[in-house]
Amino acid sequence: QVQLVESGGGDAQSGGSLRLSCVVSGASLDDYAVGWFRRRAPDKPHEAVSCIQGSGTLMRDITYYADSVKGRFSISRDNAKNTVHLQMNSLKPDDTGVYYCATARHVERSSWFFSSVYDHWGQGTQVTVSS
Repeated sequence: QVQLVESGGGDAQSGGSLRLSCVVSGASLDDYAVGWFRRRAPDKPHEAVSCIQGSGTLMRDITYYADSVKGRFSISRDNAKNTVHLQMNSLKPDDTGVYYCATARHVERSSWFFSSVYDHWGQGTQVTVSS
């Protein structure tokens, strides 16, 4: 059974940084793409933030970012620890929300931002950025 646990959320000032972690159990990161989504309010939909997956024969990771976080957020993975990190710099109040990580068997550039592509989700971690 695949399980995901997020950590690293908290309070930050505008311009500050936070590093989120997603520990995946029951599956190898070699076999899955891992995405980060956020939900700014309970009545808002999940918003794609970033995604990472291995490229197989190219021996490097493929990463995707939402335009709103490009240049500020960086996604990486530690296969030995089955963990994916999301480094968030230059935080803005608009980055406030609950951040979720999720796994998908495979994503494409045209599909990584659809929440329906992902089949296992974590419980989420709250990020609050104040101005």
